[in-house]
Amino acid sequence: MSFIVAIDGPAGTGKGTMASRLSKKYNLVNIDTGATYRCVTLEMMNQNIGMDEEEKIAEMLKSIQIELSTEKGKQKVFLNGQDVTDKIRSKEVSANVSPVSSIKQVRVAMAGLQRKMAQGKDVIMEGRDIGTVIFPNADVKIYLNANVEVRAKRRVKQNEEKGIEMSYEEVLENIKKRDKNDMEKEMGALKVAEDAVVIDGSEMTIKEVEKAISNVIDKKLKEKKEQEKIEKENTTEFKPIENTEEAKTNKSDVLVIFGIL
Repeated sequence: MSFIVAIDGPAGTGKGTMASRLSKKYNLVNIDTGATYRCVTLEMMNQNIGMDEEEKIAEMLKSIQIELSTEKGKQKVFLNGQDVTDKIRSKEVSANVSPVSSIKQVRVAMAGLQRKMAQGKDVIMEGRDIGTVIFPNADVKIYLNANVEVRAKRRVKQNEEKGIEMSYEEVLENIKKRDKNDMEKEMGALKVAEDAVVIDGSEMTIKEVEKAISNVIDKKLKEKKEQEKIEKENTTEFKPIENTEEAKTNKSDVLVIFGIL
């Protein structure tokens, strides 16, 4: 039985950082759903496909190949066989990924891909609608939030580390627009799942946020282990009826009993 941790929340809250750290701590497969939408956005840009060109988008989605892998502890993203780990974080892709992810057929295609990636595995996934749409029955649902100014500062720092030039004002405006678009999407809108644990990391360090989420995961793992133990103890093993005279005599009774059930 697989174990699924879903982390949702707006841009810049540290979802990716948490997914990376927690995947190593709990030996979970880390599936970056945001990267899949960024790959689609980059491919649309590469092919000069407009947001309203539905037929071209459909054709592109039929052939697009997206792969996520881990090399030396770092996640790599491949689009049609090419390493686009850095390209999908570019200024241009960041400015267009939210509207692209709002396109219905893109949303449906990526939801299917994400579920396929997670099939039969213990995974941690971060995004906007993991706990509400992709895996509504996830074992753990976290909604990670932070005020927009804090998120903008964090994103500027991340961009600087990756050599991406964007001013604080640009990043702040970009995040505000994305928040609005993400919350107003017709499909997969950003919202808090009813059974999600909400964590505001505005005034918390990375380690503090990690500890808060770890406490939720530890509690769920303990509950699941206890439940599996109870189910195992309650499992009844059915033994085959022996080929004896007594068994033959009671054969019709047995059939009647199973017929009622």
